[in-house]
Amino acid sequence: MLIPKARNIVHFDLDTFFVSVERLLDNRLNNKPVLIGGTSDRGVVASCSYESRRFGIHSGMPMRLAKQLCPEAIIVKGNSGTYGKFSDQIAGIIAEEVPVFERTSIDEFYADLTGMEKFFGTYQLSGELRKKITKETGLPISFGLSSSKTVSKIATGEAKPNNQMKIEFGEEKIFMAPLSVRKMPMVGEATHKSLLDLGVKRILTLQEMHVDLLERVFGKPGRTLWNKAQGIDNSPVIQFQERKSISTERTFDKDTIDVAKLKGILTAMTENLAFQLRRGNKVTACVSVRVRYSDFQTHEKQMNIAYSSADHTLIHIVHELFKKIYDRRVLVRLVGVRFSKLVTGGYQINLLEDTEELVNLYQAMDKIRNSYGDRSIMRASGMSARSIGRGNPFTGGPPPLLANRRR
Repeated sequence: MLIPKARNIVHFDLDTFFVSVERLLDNRLNNKPVLIGGTSDRGVVASCSYESRRFGIHSGMPMRLAKQLCPEAIIVKGNSGTYGKFSDQIAGIIAEEVPVFERTSIDEFYADLTGMEKFFGTYQLSGELRKKITKETGLPISFGLSSSKTVSKIATGEAKPNNQMKIEFGEEKIFMAPLSVRKMPMVGEATHKSLLDLGVKRILTLQEMHVDLLERVFGKPGRTLWNKAQGIDNSPVIQFQERKSISTERTFDKDTIDVAKLKGILTAMTENLAFQLRRGNKVTACVSVRVRYSDFQTHEKQMNIAYSSADHTLIHIVHELFKKIYDRRVLVRLVGVRFSKLVTGGYQINLLEDTEELVNLYQAMDKIRNSYGDRSIMRASGMSARSIGRGNPFTGGPPPLLANRRR
């Protein structure tokens, strides 16, 4: 019988990342309750300091409620471009020190150190890497080290703030047993509620349950949930390869000067690409629009923007760029939209700027698209586009739902 080989997976997580960056730039924020996000009452908390969490504030909370809970909190709008630069810097530091690493969000990283224990102590190596990140960036960071991604992530949460923890091979179940099931990575609010309805509050209870019961309640994810509670998680660290751009274009069967048609297609293109960004947990910092005329002359214009994946922001920029390069005297043969300078983002929409209503709207729209197709819901102005690019025909299915708010 083969004895399973222990892996060495480390999970790094920057502590209150947005807040820490703002404090690095302005030390007057140190040791004070700080909220990052929309500054209006309709805004949403994107990040909050540990001082503000004592008042019951958490990420995703409406800003108006957060201000009621902690009136003395300092509210900072935040700058997603700045946060992206710090994240890139940290990714570069990790890439220099480890053979395989994965960036799962703007402030979280996994690294596979398996095999390096022959030459270095993996816990010592992780600790030295943590110190290097803090020294070169000035940002606090925590890590958990274990045999799997699941246990390492939970360990990081227990190590915070600004600390580190190692779970020895064979002790994963013992470590997790007393913890709340809410601390497991795949347990969101809905799953947590279902587990509570079953009387499951601690991971220990989950460990002792029969896997068939969990499968009856949750389907196939029930077995995955049970395995992770046992410390069984063989998911690999996927080598980090940042996708640089995403684009689509449409060549017309007949050249056109129909401005309404052109704008409608650009709207549909942008809306679809923005959804692809959010589904891939990415944001863009550069928007480009291309127009090719009937004489095959091609004009393209781009604009650098603050990181975003929000339809209303990107559609406005695309229309502005199109306005600058469109020549009404010449027939148009092709239009295209491209998003570049992509980075992985921790939020599907821009919590730094969007209101609570808009956050809820995008989440509802994306849920419908995930269930019924990319173009099952769209803005009315983009419905005239029968297709939005090669290989993306608007096929049948449920009739599109109209989303007219914030066009």
